[in-house]
Amino acid sequence: MTDILLAALLVDVKSYLHITWVDTSTDSNITGFINRGMARLQTIAGVPLDFSLEDLPRTLLFDYCRYANSQALEMFENNFTSELMSLHIQSQVDAMVDAVVII
Repeated sequence: MTDILLAALLVDVKSYLHITWVDTSTDSNITGFINRGMARLQTIAGVPLDFSLEDLPRTLLFDYCRYANSQALEMFENNFTSELMSLHIQSQVDAMVDAVVII
């Protein structure tokens, strides 16, 4: 991921979390949430995801960060089971379609 995308995600996630102040410690924490959330969601999807698009991966990333920021991350996957399953299935279908088109 590029530094530009990470910087844009940081701004957007902070806005989503209603964090309006500038603080390097807060930015570092939120950046960590973003990186860990992207890694977890890509593991669930089984394929690389594009978090720059206004789509399910981005929505789930923002909610992952919301739960992480609220110190309730253990509840994220329980509360978003259907969305995470949809992410996995759709990502796998898209990967299969791409593979068929290439052949």
